[in-house]
Amino acid sequence: MKLLLCCCLLVISTLADDYAVSTRRFPKNFKWGTASAAYQVEGGWNADGKGENVWDTYTHLYPEKSNYQNGDVTSDHYNKWQEDVDLLAGLGVNTYRFSIAWSRVLPTGFVNSSNPGGIAFYKNLIAALKEKNIEPLVTMHHWDLPTNLENLGGFLNPAIQEWFLDYARFLFETFGDDVKNWVTFNEPKQTCEQGYGIGILAPYIVGPGVKNYQCGHNLLIAHGKAYRMYENEFKGKQGGRVTMVVDSNWFEPASDSADDIGAAETNLLFTYGWFAHPINFGDYPDIMKQRIAYRSKLEGFNKSRLPSFTEKEKEILRGTADFMCVNIYTSSMVSAIPEPEIIPLSPTRDLDIGTNAYQPDDWEATITDWFKVVPWGARKLLNWIDVTYNHPEIIVTENGYHDNGTVIHDLDTRGRYYKLYLSNMQDALYKDGVNLTGYMAWALTDDFEWQYGYSIQLGLYQIDFTDPDRPRTPKDSAGYYRQVVTTRCLVDDDQCTD
Repeated sequence: MKLLLCCCLLVISTLADDYAVSTRRFPKNFKWGTASAAYQVEGGWNADGKGENVWDTYTHLYPEKSNYQNGDVTSDHYNKWQEDVDLLAGLGVNTYRFSIAWSRVLPTGFVNSSNPGGIAFYKNLIAALKEKNIEPLVTMHHWDLPTNLENLGGFLNPAIQEWFLDYARFLFETFGDDVKNWVTFNEPKQTCEQGYGIGILAPYIVGPGVKNYQCGHNLLIAHGKAYRMYENEFKGKQGGRVTMVVDSNWFEPASDSADDIGAAETNLLFTYGWFAHPINFGDYPDIMKQRIAYRSKLEGFNKSRLPSFTEKEKEILRGTADFMCVNIYTSSMVSAIPEPEIIPLSPTRDLDIGTNAYQPDDWEATITDWFKVVPWGARKLLNWIDVTYNHPEIIVTENGYHDNGTVIHDLDTRGRYYKLYLSNMQDALYKDGVNLTGYMAWALTDDFEWQYGYSIQLGLYQIDFTDPDRPRTPKDSAGYYRQVVTTRCLVDDDQCTD
């Protein structure tokens, strides 16, 4: 069995600039792309028959929760999609990951409300991409549930399983001849923990330790049913693949003690494993089931706050990822702590995890307190996924650097971030044998960044959000990324080896 890279790498690569950047070329068939999400870039929030989603509704009702800003227009991709396709072609990428806005194609969320204008928008986008030899990687749900469905209970209502199944069938029937790689849900941990747990993302429901797990449970079964439906009804004629995108930090043990190593593993299993275990093995990680059941009992609950899958549901879920995806931006250190206090009326996921996760002050900082630059964590996380899930194909579906959006000459920040993270990912590929087949940079353009509004940006192209035309200006990092994509090399072409 491959041994995970742990504390040994920490010693030699804590300082990112001490890391020797790889001079090898990425494989010729490597998937290079960028990624986006409908609500973050499209705008056109009520254009051409589109229905409202939870972000449309709640950024208007509670503007203070997203920096008094919203995605009504944002990057105006809805009107400037052809220009954005040209930008993609200029970068030389062969893949574009984007999401379909559920309420743009089905305004009420139900299939009896299909919207020709929304369908045409995505048909045109997909056709333009394919004309440029750019394959679409399409996400069905990137946090923007139709408001009508949220009003009916959203992800807390088990009926979401059938609502999503109908939506997925509609997408396969409408776009499946041209789309061969599908993502059911993007970052379900954020949908459920942030949207229905601590309540900082739309629909801003607060239900930590209970509603977050209910959300995740319904979402997972919805994914499994959609996968089986594709497998049974569409895969034979369309030949596509279906997966889920899961995000995670790398969690590094604070020491080589067994307790700290176990604490770090617990964080990984409660984070990536929360969703990756069910879609691979049919059930939640044992540590999740054990700890939540243990604490639930002490808190006075009659049963675990974590719902249980039936045997039939386990069979539906097991093996429902045709390839694995991961969104990674940063890392954390983890140390073991005594069992947290039992607070009967206030269960939380953090208390269920029961560890101390933190980021050292001497790690390279950015403009937000949770985002430190930790390139070596990417290699370790890829290795952990490889070992834990039996050497799957892996695509990094998001990775990028954020600043305040004013920086054009960003080679020393964003460009350096890409170089160091990609070098560590390439080491995972070539030195460790991880089956890494693709990388999607977040993001093509600046956009609406959820609770941060427009105060942080990650785009390769700057957007002037004060200009009604939303002009795109290439940052220096766009030139660097184009160089990487076209030469498959992180350093100058003449310094690279095959």
